[in-house]
Amino acid sequence: VTSFQGVAVRSLSTSSPHEHPEHGRLVYKGNLAKVVFGVKFFSYSTSIFNLFMMPYIMLKSGLGVESLLLQAAFYGVIGVFTFVTPVTLHILTKGYVVRLYYKDELDTYTAITYNAILAEKATVFHQKDVKIPDITKMFTTFYAKTKSMLVNPTLFPDPQDYSHLMGYDKSPFFKLEE
Repeated sequence: VTSFQGVAVRSLSTSSPHEHPEHGRLVYKGNLAKVVFGVKFFSYSTSIFNLFMMPYIMLKSGLGVESLLLQAAFYGVIGVFTFVTPVTLHILTKGYVVRLYYKDELDTYTAITYNAILAEKATVFHQKDVKIPDITKMFTTFYAKTKSMLVNPTLFPDPQDYSHLMGYDKSPFFKLEE
């Protein structure tokens, strides 16, 4: 128990806040993790609400239009917002790295991302599995095996961790001092 300006603080953790026993040392934490989670959750919840409310709205509004073309157009617009928006959001954000851990003894990384049902998914890869795209791609910083990953290089507390992840420390063309 330590005291900080008269307030008692107790820590029940046995490891430092930057270490995770099974994944290793925390080397990166994405600053948009809560935003990505919130936007996807909002999109999913509005889509589910829309699915349950549309039959009720159709019955109460008397939108029983005889024209098949008008009905198809109406259902098409509703379908776009109900299904296409969440799928698009998932495709764009599935590679966003929420946290990245590094295990020194095994030289492996564990990237934590969100899957389609908003659960955290761990992807374990070795530094030799990292491929940098030849052409800069939107929403992709590197590929871990075949999965695209998006990180912000400026959010690495130690630039050496980013250099090691990308393999710049092994290349004779890059000098870390420069």
